[in-house]
Amino acid sequence: MKTIVFDFGGVLVDWNPRHLYRKIFSSEEEMEGFLAQVCNGEWNAKQDAGRPFAQAVAELQKQYPQYTEQIAAYFDRWGEMLGGEIPGMADLVRMLKRKGYKLYGLTNWSAETFPLARAKYSVFDMLDGMVVSGEEHIIKPDPEIYKRLLTRFQLRAPDCLFIDDSPANVAAARQLGFDAVRFESAAALERELKRRNML
Repeated sequence: MKTIVFDFGGVLVDWNPRHLYRKIFSSEEEMEGFLAQVCNGEWNAKQDAGRPFAQAVAELQKQYPQYTEQIAAYFDRWGEMLGGEIPGMADLVRMLKRKGYKLYGLTNWSAETFPLARAKYSVFDMLDGMVVSGEEHIIKPDPEIYKRLLTRFQLRAPDCLFIDDSPANVAAARQLGFDAVRFESAAALERELKRRNML
């Protein structure tokens, strides 16, 4: 196995809207309510699938006028949701690169916001290629986006180890013939790679 495919958010970089909204809301309870009911994962996933943020924000502000400013901040202050590279992952990616593995990315990420993360973190420079859902207008775990990765970079699923923090995305990869690991931490992944004699 000479090809490794990484998810980005929660695997290579720490993206979490709480990094921003803890500065905006005075109570944890109100923040969690806002992230569960207003700017929630389902809403954000539509931007990952290609919906423009301007449209998404405007629609939500009409629905929740009491949160107009907080909703606007989701895009206007998006960079504040980035908490840095996941500890140990850049070193592990560098180690795998030196070992001669081909490294790719397959991420659910808005095409509008990904360039901000791409420019900020050098770990992305070590990848041989990537597929970003916002550019494809389709998100994991839809099998089609995995197939686009394989086709675009002339890869075979059985030759690839897929690493993601989402159980649903890992399960979808396995159904398509990938070897797949659910990410927990850099240390746990390194142990798993050694167990597989990949390090």
